[in-house]
Amino acid sequence: MAYRSVIPTPPEAEAKPAPQFDSLRQQYEADTLGMWIFLASEILFFGGLFMTYTIYRAAYPEAFEAASGRLDFLLGGLNTAILLTSSLTMTLADDAVMPRNRKALIGWLSVTALLGAVFLAIKGVEYVHEFREQLAPLFGRPFEFPQPHTEQARLFFSFYFALTGLHALHLFIGIVVVLVMLVLAIRGAPGLEAKVIIAGLYWHLVDLIWVFVFPLLYLAARHG
Repeated sequence: MAYRSVIPTPPEAEAKPAPQFDSLRQQYEADTLGMWIFLASEILFFGGLFMTYTIYRAAYPEAFEAASGRLDFLLGGLNTAILLTSSLTMTLADDAVMPRNRKALIGWLSVTALLGAVFLAIKGVEYVHEFREQLAPLFGRPFEFPQPHTEQARLFFSFYFALTGLHALHLFIGIVVVLVMLVLAIRGAPGLEAKVIIAGLYWHLVDLIWVFVFPLLYLAARHG
């Protein structure tokens, strides 16, 4: 990410750095570094899950393809479009905060949070369908899948719920963060530029994770 000046301009001139920092710029650089370290740790975490999934995918290709075919490709594709659009609206919010275009900032943050909520709602619809079809090997629930791929399909859906569930949790946290930014924007809080930019970094990470989750899970049966 290219360096962007976040030295406050009126009416943010009254913003003060935290006591441990000499200036707002130093605070911003420290906060940004901390966020990048956090994002790197998240990438390593999900990267390990992706690698483990890939190993089992290579070991049981036919079973994983059959299990992937039971996922709702249309809803998954719709959610992908929604999340990519939310990444655009978050970028527009990021652009709006620098010149202090308060109206645009509030609007784009609202749309971003709404798109995130729509994604979770659609994901919830998918989960309900999979629970009804007894494809959720969770909490001791019965799991039904045609032989001879029953156990391997159980493994696939275990990965599916782990990856999509963790992603949904991260997205929920992202929505909360965006809503906090929205409240601060409505109140005209000082020092908002750095906060929105850092929040945007987290939001884009959540989108990036889904860019890998979708093809790994939903396109496993459509590789040809």
